[in-house]
Amino acid sequence: MAKKKFYVVWKGKHPGIFESWADCRAQIEGFKGAQYKSFPTFAEAKKAYNGNYSDYKGTTKGKSELSPQELLKIGDPNYNSIAVDAASSGNPGKMEYRGVDTKTKKVLFHQGPFEQGTSNVGEFLALVHGLAFLKQKKSDRILYSDSRIAIGWVRKGKCGTKLDKTAKNANLFELIERAEDWLKKNRYTTPIVKWETKAWGEIPADFGRK
Repeated sequence: MAKKKFYVVWKGKHPGIFESWADCRAQIEGFKGAQYKSFPTFAEAKKAYNGNYSDYKGTTKGKSELSPQELLKIGDPNYNSIAVDAASSGNPGKMEYRGVDTKTKKVLFHQGPFEQGTSNVGEFLALVHGLAFLKQKKSDRILYSDSRIAIGWVRKGKCGTKLDKTAKNANLFELIERAEDWLKKNRYTTPIVKWETKAWGEIPADFGRK
């Protein structure tokens, strides 16, 4: 499930705290020198709003804030889509994956947990599952994933995992082989698109284990 965010706008058309990126965007679009930042809780957002932008600018852990221009260029997600994600308790460890409706977050398919797998393998399988799911339904929806690695594997038609095959993950490798075989034998037109986490928050299919 995607994590809710609160957006503080210190300088914009109407400064304040907003509960959606769409509302925040409306305040900064076309506003020169806009100052804004997202926070995971309302309490943090309120504290930040009552403080100074300079105290919070560039403090995102491990990532730099996108500029208003970058965010506007990215735009909003395409909600005529399915979002996929995987989670692994350990690397390798128990792994599961799922696909959800991007807008409603309704689970459309779910597999696992598998006894021994990795998140990248799960992301790969989730994407292939999504492709097969959409092709079967003759749907024009697109697929979102936040894993560049898995997207690359799907485009190459081959799972590039370095995970060793063991008795614990034999069933997982059978699924990998089936997925690779599907990619080899089927043509698809579904666009696979990278989910822009920096702009939109966690992907809607996220298991919330970070």
